[in-house]
Amino acid sequence: MHEFNYAGNELYCEKVPVRKIVQEVGTPVYIYSSITLRNHYQAFDSAFAEIPHIVCFAVKANSNLSILRLFAKEGSGADIVSGGELFRALKAGIEPQKIVFAGIGKTGEEIAEALRSKILMFNVESPLELQKINEVAGKLGLKARVALRVNPDIDPKTHPYISTGLKKSKFGIDIKRALQEYQLASALPHIEIVGIHKHIGSQITEVGPFVAAMEKILDLVARLKESGIEIKYLDAGGGLGIRYGEEEPPHPRDLGAALLPMIKDLGCTLIFEPGRVIVGNAGVLVTKVLYLKSGETKNFVVVDAGMNDLIRPSLYDAHHEIVPIEKRDAPQMTADVVGPICESGDFLAKDRKLDRPEPGDYLAVMSAGAYGFTMSSNYNSRPKAAEVMVEGDTYSVIRKRESYEDLIRGEV
Repeated sequence: MHEFNYAGNELYCEKVPVRKIVQEVGTPVYIYSSITLRNHYQAFDSAFAEIPHIVCFAVKANSNLSILRLFAKEGSGADIVSGGELFRALKAGIEPQKIVFAGIGKTGEEIAEALRSKILMFNVESPLELQKINEVAGKLGLKARVALRVNPDIDPKTHPYISTGLKKSKFGIDIKRALQEYQLASALPHIEIVGIHKHIGSQITEVGPFVAAMEKILDLVARLKESGIEIKYLDAGGGLGIRYGEEEPPHPRDLGAALLPMIKDLGCTLIFEPGRVIVGNAGVLVTKVLYLKSGETKNFVVVDAGMNDLIRPSLYDAHHEIVPIEKRDAPQMTADVVGPICESGDFLAKDRKLDRPEPGDYLAVMSAGAYGFTMSSNYNSRPKAAEVMVEGDTYSVIRKRESYEDLIRGEV
């Protein structure tokens, strides 16, 4: 559920008319509902309340400091994949003992920063990375807590670009080699093995792949125990999907009901790394209609938000519902909703049926809270959008719209 609803013909975020925000802040603008963010976090957290667990929000999904701070106050940890995300998480008040560091390309500098910050653990993606962590920890006179990211070769049944647990994926260590790699890791002097990690993909809309992956991981945990390696943290990754259009993804409690019987007697702390499922439907991107254009075979609605603001449709052919912020009687049309970027791939929707808008109208691109702003760019020298947080009947600008001066800051 989310807090973007119509009162009469007008779209509201919680108790604030979206029109009021865009008139005062301009477009394009990302708008987030604080109530939805809290409710979604609590829904996920409570689904695993029976056992020791840590919810580590996937910072890559939405890294705005105000959103990270909101989650920190709820008790969240952070799943990070860069030194920059570590900096953001700590700045937002997330406890370092609740931070896990994934990603296949950690640099020596990033590893050192994380070690000095005393994060919970590194999710290690390759043998050479493990050696690098050992080397950096040795130079700092520290021990690095690690989990090996194991690739269970499970098809998550999602878009190929966001499938990460298949044999051909660049992520993780093949499960067939995992026992051997753990034994090698246990011999490294500056490494402390504390966990095991898997993450099979994103926008997964069935419980089955999570269960299948967990079965393989639990079998490996048993074999590790037999070889004298105890696992304290089982990091189950993230990936639970949301509804963008016609999907019917499971609720976090359904995931909990499926997994808890498998792991409740394991004696491990469970870690989950939800991102999209918490923030996806908590945000929208609002854009202004600039022009209508008709061709021989296509109609186009040209808006002021482009692929630089929201790249998911161009990159993944992803579907986002698009609704007017003010309903009125208008004939329906079928059109591509396109932005101002000089690329044929610049679109927010293709062949979409919608009420015919007029120039100056505003459209809300729904379910844009995850992988929206975080994947945006300055392509075509376009300033990045503003971000707004709504709290009840008030709102705050949590990121100012970039200026032209911001575009050239740092250049000479």
